[in-house]
Amino acid sequence: MALINPGNDVGGSTLATLALQIAQGQVGQCEKPIGSNSGPMVNEYLKAVGLNPGYAWCQAFVYWCYQHAAQQIKSANPVTKTGGAVDCWHKTAVQFKITQAEALRDPKILQPGYQFILSFGNGAGHTGIIEKIEGTLLYTIEGNSNNNGSREGYEVVRHQRHINDKLLVGIIRY
Repeated sequence: MALINPGNDVGGSTLATLALQIAQGQVGQCEKPIGSNSGPMVNEYLKAVGLNPGYAWCQAFVYWCYQHAAQQIKSANPVTKTGGAVDCWHKTAVQFKITQAEALRDPKILQPGYQFILSFGNGAGHTGIIEKIEGTLLYTIEGNSNNNGSREGYEVVRHQRHINDKLLVGIIRY
């Protein structure tokens, strides 16, 4: 995958801004049946990263949003094509990573549309797209979650997360 400068403005909108707008339009999409890791849109998210229905899909959701944004502006998708949030973090080029420590030192470096990564250990993770930042509070849009903030949820929802969350590995800037 060719690396692009994902922060470049294209037509007055950054790739991250467009991906965020796409994510906002997906809020409320859910598994059918609930608990199946499948359903019309969930299957599309999973298909985007080469997975069949039945897999956890938070990372696939982020990839799908960026893929649609990249197609609209005829650009490469900078998100690693994987179904694993922690795998995405490990495979992302270092120049696009913001560690938790860096984010805590200066939350102003974070921008809407960036991807956050949580790690629960042993390769298990969760991710979503930052919608807005207020101090050290992140307002996010997440797939495969629910109103309780689960990483094993069933819909695309909005959440609030803190930069100092012990599970936060970091942020990926696009």
